[in-house]
Amino acid sequence: MAGGDAERVFIGSFTSAGGPGIVVAHRDPGSGALTATGVVRSVANPSYLAVRGTVLYAVSETVAGAVAAYTIDAPVPRPLGEPVRVHGDEPTHLSLTQGHLLTANYGSGSVSVLPLTAEGMPLPPSSVLRHVGSGPDPNRQTSAHAHQVVPDPTGRWVLCVDLGTDSVRVCVLDEHTGELRAHGATGLPPGTGPRHLAFHPSGEHAYILGELRPTVTVCRWDATVGALRPVGETPLFPDGPDVPVQPSAPVVSPDGRYLWAAVRGTDTVAVLALDASGDRAEPVTAVPCGGRWPRDLVLDPPGRRLYAANERSGEVTWFDLDTTTGVPRPAGSLPVPAASSVAFG
Repeated sequence: MAGGDAERVFIGSFTSAGGPGIVVAHRDPGSGALTATGVVRSVANPSYLAVRGTVLYAVSETVAGAVAAYTIDAPVPRPLGEPVRVHGDEPTHLSLTQGHLLTANYGSGSVSVLPLTAEGMPLPPSSVLRHVGSGPDPNRQTSAHAHQVVPDPTGRWVLCVDLGTDSVRVCVLDEHTGELRAHGATGLPPGTGPRHLAFHPSGEHAYILGELRPTVTVCRWDATVGALRPVGETPLFPDGPDVPVQPSAPVVSPDGRYLWAAVRGTDTVAVLALDASGDRAEPVTAVPCGGRWPRDLVLDPPGRRLYAANERSGEVTWFDLDTTTGVPRPAGSLPVPAASSVAFG
């Protein structure tokens, strides 16, 4: 089995639900199989991870929200320093752009910007942009709930998906001052509860997955002016789901032909076909995720396999992809209690 950095995988988990912390694994380049090689236990609820170069970043999804950074130039990642508070509650997502780390803070409905040192260590926030608003769901939308923050493919813009306000905010990051400024917002149908979005490889479309309404909203993205415009909406279940569901993570294939979405409740991976224009998404089928409550779904770097983090059954499952139909085929699993995310190093 290859042991180089390109074959390393990092798995986040909820320590509050019995998770071990960050599990380190090696991935066999031929079969895609994961083998656990170590655990990092230095931060609570490292529920979402990202890798940039030789640094691994993790949110600490707690009320006293924080981020942690680790160097991955050793068999087991080593902390670069103490976790840094993000000045926001329950960060659920992070991304990196223009020399800064950004977190989406679900509990406080805000986005934090943390400058990075030359070594990649986060500094205290240079900016915290708070969202204001609500939605019609009395249990989930009484206030803003930022759930994802991502740069667009050009790196010029920052998009934040807010479940509580049924909107996606487009922002501008000043790379010199670290200030995040609102540029515009795109509203979705009330009660959609958008969770995450994924860009088409062309960079001209984005697909927004609803958590409260199981839909995919297709949007055209104009990077010249920073505008996101909905052009259609596709239900994941044309006849309605048989049980209550909470879709979690969308993934678009490298060739732009398919979109996959993890769906909690039915515990499936939904398959949708995208037309050549990118404007239409059509349901194809759904396959079991191999566990319960798939919180995250990611594509491996070669684009040949999907990996699902099944939180409630406690494993990461992987699937080979049929290049003709886009349908995932189960290929294996690795036990990880309270698994929440997967990141490739």
